[in-house]
Amino acid sequence: MAQLMKGGELSAKIVSVVKEETSRLAKHAIRAGLALLLVGEDKSSLMYYQAIQSAAARAGIDIFNHTMKASASLNDILNLIKTLNSDERANGVLVFMPLPRHIDTRKVVNAIAPEKDVDGQGAISVGRLSADESTSHLFEPGISLSVRSTFLPCTPYGVMRMLEHHGLDPKGKKVVIVGKSLAVGKPLAMMMLAKEATVTVCHRETRDLGAETREADILCTATGRPGLIKADMVKEGAIVIDIGINVMPDGSTVGDVDFDSVSKKASLITPVHGGVGPVTIAILLKNTVISAKRMVGVG
Repeated sequence: MAQLMKGGELSAKIVSVVKEETSRLAKHAIRAGLALLLVGEDKSSLMYYQAIQSAAARAGIDIFNHTMKASASLNDILNLIKTLNSDERANGVLVFMPLPRHIDTRKVVNAIAPEKDVDGQGAISVGRLSADESTSHLFEPGISLSVRSTFLPCTPYGVMRMLEHHGLDPKGKKVVIVGKSLAVGKPLAMMMLAKEATVTVCHRETRDLGAETREADILCTATGRPGLIKADMVKEGAIVIDIGINVMPDGSTVGDVDFDSVSKKASLITPVHGGVGPVTIAILLKNTVISAKRMVGVG
């Protein structure tokens, strides 16, 4: 039976340091703030939205909530982002994904000012990652709040920090990533390559997904397809990281992995609740404080 790779301990450690930093900034009358934009009512986004607000309250970060109906136009969204880019209270801007189908996601993400792109999704942040200009601190000692010019995408960076936290080094390992999104799959592949893993990225056109996943020492999935990964698709003793969050019609939440069967075969596996998610949020808050420090010139 697999051991659980929980993110709670690492998340709490990061949030604690963020809280210390926001308390220090408060002594200088400086508040860190994060603007959230939710368009529509995607259930998994709503869960993430609520979880961020709760964690931010514990960390001493102000949240500025903005919601729009799913029928909102691209111009409506871009105009709001332009306003948030100019809002000195908001050190970071996060737009929840997925956006409604009629919205050009890349135009929205790239409209966020690079210095406020705390989720590291914009072209400048992703470009620096692909050029190996922002990977030197993937396994940074401790939990530094040092100032950097761009941010790493929070979810894939959260995966890397979890591996580090559990004493796992991807170097020389066969890593298979299911899902090629710009939010998770592609940047995670680049981060794994930076740690000298051998990486395969699978997607909807992969002819034999099981043949690929059975080769993985470390299997990561982020597709939003409930129960996609079955036990017969996993190598005995593999490390399985489930990044998918899927809200079912009955309100229950499941991942991309058939947890009950796969957990009997893997050596380590992330739970749907308390896995990568809390670490992702903690890193998002950490990036928000880094942005606040940068904007006011505080080291």
